[in-house]
Amino acid sequence: MLRRYVHQFGRKLVRRQPLEPQEKSESRRAPLNTLNLVILGVGKILRAAIYILIGKTVKYITGPAIVICFLVAALFSLLSGFCYAELWARVPHSGSVYLYSYVTMGQLYAFITGWNLILSLVLGTAVLARAWSYIFDSLIGNHISQALQGTFSLHMPHFLAKYPDFLALALVLLLMGLQVLGVRDAALFSKVFTGINILVQSFIILSGFIKGDLHNWQLTEQDYASNTSESSGTSRVGGLGPLGSGGFVPFGFDGALHGAMLCFYAFVAFDTIVSRGEEAPNPQWSIPLGITFSIFICFLAYFSVSASLTLILPYYQIHPDSPLSQTFLHGGWISARYVPSVGIICAITYRLHSAMFPMSQVIYAMAEDGLLFQGLAQVRARTGAPIVAIMSSGNLPGVLALLFKLSDLVDFLSVVTLLAYTLMAFSVLVLRYQSHLKEKTGKEIEMEPEAEGSPLDSVPEVGTSNILKSLWFPTSTTPTEKSGQIVYGCAFMLVLLLTILSLVLAQWPSQVFSGDPVLTTMAVLLLLLITGVMAIIWRQPQDPSPLYFKVPALPVLPLVSIFVNIYSMMRMTTGTWALFGIWMVVGFVIYFGYGTQHGLENNEPQPPASTLQT
Repeated sequence: MLRRYVHQFGRKLVRRQPLEPQEKSESRRAPLNTLNLVILGVGKILRAAIYILIGKTVKYITGPAIVICFLVAALFSLLSGFCYAELWARVPHSGSVYLYSYVTMGQLYAFITGWNLILSLVLGTAVLARAWSYIFDSLIGNHISQALQGTFSLHMPHFLAKYPDFLALALVLLLMGLQVLGVRDAALFSKVFTGINILVQSFIILSGFIKGDLHNWQLTEQDYASNTSESSGTSRVGGLGPLGSGGFVPFGFDGALHGAMLCFYAFVAFDTIVSRGEEAPNPQWSIPLGITFSIFICFLAYFSVSASLTLILPYYQIHPDSPLSQTFLHGGWISARYVPSVGIICAITYRLHSAMFPMSQVIYAMAEDGLLFQGLAQVRARTGAPIVAIMSSGNLPGVLALLFKLSDLVDFLSVVTLLAYTLMAFSVLVLRYQSHLKEKTGKEIEMEPEAEGSPLDSVPEVGTSNILKSLWFPTSTTPTEKSGQIVYGCAFMLVLLLTILSLVLAQWPSQVFSGDPVLTTMAVLLLLLITGVMAIIWRQPQDPSPLYFKVPALPVLPLVSIFVNIYSMMRMTTGTWALFGIWMVVGFVIYFGYGTQHGLENNEPQPPASTLQT
């Protein structure tokens, strides 16, 4: 009896969402070529809030080496973009990664993906709101922050911000109210504010050419002595301290790696290209080229802005909260300080407004699917807006923007973003080797009956030799149930091994590379095991079904992406992991207490909430 209950419960966890055929619109939109997708991607990826993050990252973590951090983040974001493209190719419907996970990987995997997608959108909104508040406050002489800090700083716990940011909270609540009233995003506003963002960047880049000094990338102890004498001992020259050790990489290789992890945030939102890729005449070319060129253009923009910033001023003089306006102020261009600030405020306002829509849509989709409380799926009759989901998606980021420091929010967002990239890469790795994922619609996509296989699987295989033989010499040239199970097991083992290796490299890097007998031996053994397990996956047959796009060099590229993401996550602080753990515990309580009882309880054809565009 218990065994039967466990079996039925396990089937619930891996049950997949039926995929309803999309209704074709009578007024079909014009097809999008590669250039259209690139423009769309740049408009979504290019983030004004990154100009706030540059200040603290440059001053305390990377120095001028941030330009290299953006390059590293761009390259590995490109791998994640390719994984997302193949995941979409298996479910060629407009929607979020939550829908794709539900259709291909099952209910539990979809809940984890969707729950973390909600968190990433919540944190992204909080970061934008806090950044908007910082810039606006700097424009009016920091009067708001000084007043609030003088009133509340003594009453705030050390792990929260120095003062509650009521301005950021008010901004989020205002935009939430506009959503409740049914105010929608507009393509015209998107073009206008993207243009403003590009103009601001062009102004900063030109200023860097005019006012920049290459000597700021080659600072020495004499420069510290002449420029930081008023720091009253906060500068520790010649060693890694608050101001680093000078040069192009003042905080060393460790600081550059940490900075690259934070820069991942600058390249999210390439999913827009993927979700609109079905409108392209040749999606197998347009999607990867659109992702590649969009990320490359955004990298050039971030590279140029950060290079200009660090060339105009020594990195240790850059203001951590409002770097652009203060850089122009210290650089002697007092009147020019208002140009980037006003432009970035306009860009962030639009980004904040547009960022809150997908959050409420994902919450509504998961509630409609029964994984979150049904009350979150209530829709306002007059406007058609999911009012409860909108209010939930506005209150949480408002509270986070009110209480937490911008740097802590960015660290938290980095973990969630990297986890999302890891889940996508893992999905691509295992799905390519499965036999049950054909192109199906409606109720055809269900959990395959257990113990059903191909005639090749009906031959009894017993004994250790036969099992080992099937690992290296599969019995079929196409995926079978057995080969799919082998890949699943090996993939989970690889994630475990990569996690252990990342932990060792993140916590004891100097000992590993200096030849410590225990740690170096452990790292070498882990690498050998990883190589062996990866070779077993490589030997298994892949699904020959044609797709619009497939990740090349499987299984190497997804595993490289997984390793980079896990290694970056292992470098996060304990406080960040504690917050993430609390979020996941709350999610699992909701899922196992409510979602498993109500998920997919109504399989009748209905407007699929999961296909809401994010």
